[in-house]
Amino acid sequence: MQSNKPSFIQSPQDVTTAVQAVMQQTSDPRLREIMTSLVKHLHCFVADARLTEAEFRQAAALINEIGQRSNDSHNEAVLMAGTLGVSQLVCLLNNGGVVDDDGSIQTTQNLLGPFWRMHSPRTENGESILRSPTPGAALRVEGLVVDSSGKPITNAEVDIWHASPVGLYEQQDESQADMNLRGKFTTDADGKFWFTSVKPTGYPIPTGGVVGRLLVAQNRHPYRPAHLHALIFKEGFKTLISQVYSDDDEHLETDVQFGVTRATTGHFSKQSDGSYVLRYTYVMQAGEAVLPKPPIK
Repeated sequence: MQSNKPSFIQSPQDVTTAVQAVMQQTSDPRLREIMTSLVKHLHCFVADARLTEAEFRQAAALINEIGQRSNDSHNEAVLMAGTLGVSQLVCLLNNGGVVDDDGSIQTTQNLLGPFWRMHSPRTENGESILRSPTPGAALRVEGLVVDSSGKPITNAEVDIWHASPVGLYEQQDESQADMNLRGKFTTDADGKFWFTSVKPTGYPIPTGGVVGRLLVAQNRHPYRPAHLHALIFKEGFKTLISQVYSDDDEHLETDVQFGVTRATTGHFSKQSDGSYVLRYTYVMQAGEAVLPKPPIK
């Protein structure tokens, strides 16, 4: 005979079971899948870490602070995601590219970062992206854009940006002109684009918030290795978001955002006159061409 007594939660396991049952009421299949997995792993984490009540209150306060510190010029949530390796994990899970025998994924897809701007100025191949005096070693970049079979991709839109030799993007530095060290190029009939600039340097991520305190607690440095950003757009291909990291940077193997891979490491070759040359091949995968939303304004 079926009991009419109400079913009360009486144990930690009962909590998880009850919440999982509620998740099954979600109409959207993908949202239901995500929320079911989230509850499963989140509850397992709480139990495994034996989270105390005080620690839970502290965690809730930190989540609130992350939101409060995010604004038009700073995104603490994205910063934290990178610092925990979540951004890079999502990138590699969604961009298989070529998988080597040892299981490593060779894709030129990488992190967007917080400083991409939608409307970089159109720039002809061979021109400079310096838009205000910017001291530093001269750099010539020679890029090639190909598909997964190695065939050159013509008329691809290549959006380039990078930090200055003092480690600041132009939004962060009043001494730089608007759109300094940014340019939008178009690949030629051979899939090539090229331009001149100055060699970027590594820099520390913002440490004035939750992320900074976490790094101190974990005895970690806040530095990213020097890198060159690219966002490449072409109909019929998945938008390629990439960073090319300088192989001579001291923080190459300890990037605070875990972004460096073998495929995204480039050789900035020093010339006899003290300038540098970077030659790099970007590989695009077939897919949908969609532009991301800029992380900050």
